[in-house]
Amino acid sequence: MAEAADFQGTSPSPARRWLRRTGAVLAGTPLLAGFLQLPAGSPAEAATPAAPRAASDDGSVAVSVDSLTPGAPSEGDTVTVSGTVTNKGKKAVTDASVGLRVGSLLDTRSSIDTAAKNSGDVDSPAGAEIDDKYTEKFSKLTPGVSQPYTISVPADELDLGQDGVYDLSVTLTGETSDEPWEQTLGVRHTFLPWQPDELDAKTKTTFMWPLVSTVHMTAETGSDEEQTPVFHDDDLAAEISPGGRLDRMVALGKDLDVTWVIDPDLLASVEAMTTRYEIPGENTDDQDVVGGHQEVAKRWLTEVQKAVADKEVVALPFGDPDLASLAHHGTSVTGSLRHLKEATDVAARTVESILHVVPSTDYAWPVEGAVDPSIIKVATSAGADKVIVRGDTFEGGRDLTYTPTAPRPIGGGTTAMVADARLSTVFDGDMTRASAATQAVQRFLAQSLTLALQTDRPRSVVVAPQRTPSAAQAQTMAEAIGALQDSTWSQPQDLTTAAKSKPDPAAGTDVPPASAYPKSLRKQELPRSAFEQIARTQDKLDRFKVILSDQSRVVTPFGRALNRGMAVSWRGRPAEAAIYRSGVETYLDTLSSQVRLIEKSETKLSGRSATIPVTVQNNLVQGVEHLVLRLTSTNPTRLQIDGDAYEEQPVAVSGGHSQSVKFTTNANANGRATVVAQLYTQDGRPYGQPVTFDVKVTEITATVMLVIGGGVLLLVLAGFRMYTQRKRAAARQAEEREQDDAADADAADKGAKNPAVSETRPTGESAPRTREDAPEQPSDPAPDTAPESADPSGTGERVDR
Repeated sequence: MAEAADFQGTSPSPARRWLRRTGAVLAGTPLLAGFLQLPAGSPAEAATPAAPRAASDDGSVAVSVDSLTPGAPSEGDTVTVSGTVTNKGKKAVTDASVGLRVGSLLDTRSSIDTAAKNSGDVDSPAGAEIDDKYTEKFSKLTPGVSQPYTISVPADELDLGQDGVYDLSVTLTGETSDEPWEQTLGVRHTFLPWQPDELDAKTKTTFMWPLVSTVHMTAETGSDEEQTPVFHDDDLAAEISPGGRLDRMVALGKDLDVTWVIDPDLLASVEAMTTRYEIPGENTDDQDVVGGHQEVAKRWLTEVQKAVADKEVVALPFGDPDLASLAHHGTSVTGSLRHLKEATDVAARTVESILHVVPSTDYAWPVEGAVDPSIIKVATSAGADKVIVRGDTFEGGRDLTYTPTAPRPIGGGTTAMVADARLSTVFDGDMTRASAATQAVQRFLAQSLTLALQTDRPRSVVVAPQRTPSAAQAQTMAEAIGALQDSTWSQPQDLTTAAKSKPDPAAGTDVPPASAYPKSLRKQELPRSAFEQIARTQDKLDRFKVILSDQSRVVTPFGRALNRGMAVSWRGRPAEAAIYRSGVETYLDTLSSQVRLIEKSETKLSGRSATIPVTVQNNLVQGVEHLVLRLTSTNPTRLQIDGDAYEEQPVAVSGGHSQSVKFTTNANANGRATVVAQLYTQDGRPYGQPVTFDVKVTEITATVMLVIGGGVLLLVLAGFRMYTQRKRAAARQAEEREQDDAADADAADKGAKNPAVSETRPTGESAPRTREDAPEQPSDPAPDTAPESADPSGTGERVDR
């Protein structure tokens, strides 16, 4: 009668739906009573039972629900369910039928969890089967063979009464040769949210959409002007390529009302790929290797810029450092919190420069939202005043029959943003199977609606899914968010607005103690040795950078690499993490060793003073300065450096050059003295390895000095004597030439007055001087001619004057 009262093409009212279901139950009561009055031992009745009999466990036929549309139907919609049935047994199933059953109302969140856990149990209550016309028949199901099915039912035929979540199951009934009677051989339970009318107090839902990856960049860069980056693998290219995980995250998220949560290291790494980058072991000159992904990187960044435009963006600290590991093992290592502060400071600049949006850096996100007091303290030490935690690891209020709103003040001006655990974890697991993805979507919608119906209080709910969803998980999340945004009980809200919501005074605000931190998460934490190695590398970097003319070429890549060394993504990969950190430290040691002292062999010193050169070599691309070279004598009583035990001189060397620094030494005694050369920074810290060499001193005696001095004096005297003798001989020659010239002039006058006088010289007149007539030298032989006559000349003779 109730069905006759409904007009064709109209939906039955809730009251009529309730009457119809009640009438069906009442009508079945006499029949049930008759069954109970039948004799128990009739063989015929035992062989042919009057009602289907359920098998145990999951049954011999696997039933999957690969699609359910719409996920949250309204009045007038048609619900379509499709999937497959697979005979897992050894016997063929005959007279098989696939039908839908609407079970009881699941009015608590825990009842939904229970139903999800037993979704394939044929013993679970399945409700009454919908009209037989909404079934699909199979004459035979062969073992091991899957058969598809599709069933479409108008929502009005589902007998849905009260608003809420219903257990919707797909069942397969049939017979086998061993059991030739109708029985339930397989079932799959799922959830059907029913809320056709808009709720007055909708739940405001914030869905965090994470863009986080693993570590890909190293600290190494090329020596060229552009500082070509070096990646330790090329896996990031696969993630951002079409169809890759991160490509799907961007493509799916751009159409959703979500809050983007981004690790700036990911953006910086992809931006580095837009130009030339290198991979160790690869031929980096091959454009197919290093240049093939430049356009892919540019396209991905462009898509991200479009997707986040006019959306809220939350920037995690650079590299997504592991806050729990830092709190439990790193705070006792000096300088660890400094890295967290640096990672937070650089985050906003990185995101803004690449995406051209101003991100929020007020949020900290520990692994899986698990916290204790030490994690809260570390999370807020870098400036964050909101910590994203998860409800299953955070204490709730007492005797609450509803889920409270997300923000909880926990003291010190800090707010805990408590993400809903059920909604946040529903997408964990393998979502590559359509049945698993569909179940996750329906379970998400069911939990969301049940939460909304708990109370009329306006509430803000935060969903914090896994940090690095797979492409399949991202697809499933997008489907669930899309369905939720179209629902009648929820509306989207960004994270900052949610944080400003009025806290529920009945909600718990006690931070869990350290003993409550999950042991499974604690086992994956970075050890103390990791932070000690990072601190050691930072100390080396501090000593190295002060000598550089351009510190940014080293400080920036190494600073970011140290941030990456604390990344959450190293959890569960201790060996890879150790290799990465050691690689950073080793490369820094390699660079530092490019500025060094050249080794020296033994130096011999003859005399009391000498100059010793020490060479500083700089094989870096850039120049070094602010260095001091100290030369120290280990035995200053024997050998002094510039009159003291040591001497220091400033050093500045251009890139790719060497410089010799000279030191004056003074020897006081014979023997061997050891000398140590060491570079220092201007703050007095040793730089590099010292160079030690011996100086052999040979003292010169007084006797040797006298002998040498006497010899030198004799040479000087002999030279002086020769000089004076030559000077006297030259004077005598000059005088004789003057006399000859005078005689010639007198003879010429006489010849002019008496032409008869002969021009030849008379006998007895001195002949013209030859070389033998030169001035007499001490060693010359006696002259072989008579001395010149001093008598007066005769008449007619020419006299040489």
